[in-house]
Amino acid sequence: MAGKFVISLDFELMWGVRDKRSHEDYGENLLGVWQVLPLMIELFEKFNVKATFATVGFLFGNSKEELIKLFPKRYPHYLDSNLSPYNGHFDLISELNSKVHFAPELIELIKKYPKQEIGTHTFSHYYCLEPGQNKEEFEQDIMAAVEIAKRYNVDIKSLVFPRNQFNDEYIEVIKSLGITSFRGNEKGWIYDAVKGRDEKLLRRIIRLLDAYVNISGYNCYSLGDLYRKEPFDIPSSRFLRPYSSRLRSLEGLRLRRILKSMTHAAEAGKLFHLWWHPHNFGINQNENMGFLKKILEHYMELNKKFDFDSVTMREMSNILYKMRSNE
Repeated sequence: MAGKFVISLDFELMWGVRDKRSHEDYGENLLGVWQVLPLMIELFEKFNVKATFATVGFLFGNSKEELIKLFPKRYPHYLDSNLSPYNGHFDLISELNSKVHFAPELIELIKKYPKQEIGTHTFSHYYCLEPGQNKEEFEQDIMAAVEIAKRYNVDIKSLVFPRNQFNDEYIEVIKSLGITSFRGNEKGWIYDAVKGRDEKLLRRIIRLLDAYVNISGYNCYSLGDLYRKEPFDIPSSRFLRPYSSRLRSLEGLRLRRILKSMTHAAEAGKLFHLWWHPHNFGINQNENMGFLKKILEHYMELNKKFDFDSVTMREMSNILYKMRSNE
């Protein structure tokens, strides 16, 4: 079977950074999503590339008053109360910052392109490894995410865990709610799922180096190793780091790292899974979009030479299901 190219985007706006950033210091990145996300979709369509937009459920809301009515019965009770958006953050939402909290217009835009998929990034940007929360609270959160998506006629089948906090104990929950795939993490200790307080500086430094120099390997996956268990783990291969003016002299290395991994996947008939956040492209849009274009141009070359195929997470899970059925 030919190799597969998967792209997933963690579409979260303020909900993904609210415990670390403020509207004042990060608003430009977040507001930039309103310009750059349509450009991304145009580029995907131009190169016949599909992507899964894993969307925080809160973004489906039109206002905080509407959203509050759709809150789950139980909220996550993190020991670190700052992690929960239910603890006062809604009091900070106003008309002046509504565009970094709600994005129904962008969701409707994605829906206009049948090749693209809308998945879930949980309802509230839920942290599955943080102390205090539990499986029942997670289930309530995902139920709310599935329900609010239905209001837009979106059938949720794919999930991306916020902060990549994959929790194996919660897999049966998402399976019971009809979700067929999730994005797991790369193999190796620098990519292991950990709670926030265990995210050490050394891991972050090595991951940064790994974006430019091959430390962890290609992180491509044999399809035959992915269909053994449902829901299907469609693991990450590479985070597409945004352009950095401080590291601009290394842009060639960053691009080469990704293109070589894609080529390896295409030649070997494996999966390559690229991911990022739309707000990573919110500033330095020309540089980031130009970089993405080079990746997609390389994809087209691999598609023609090796039949390397772009699929959404949902489509990838359908492929794996067929492989399992035919075993």
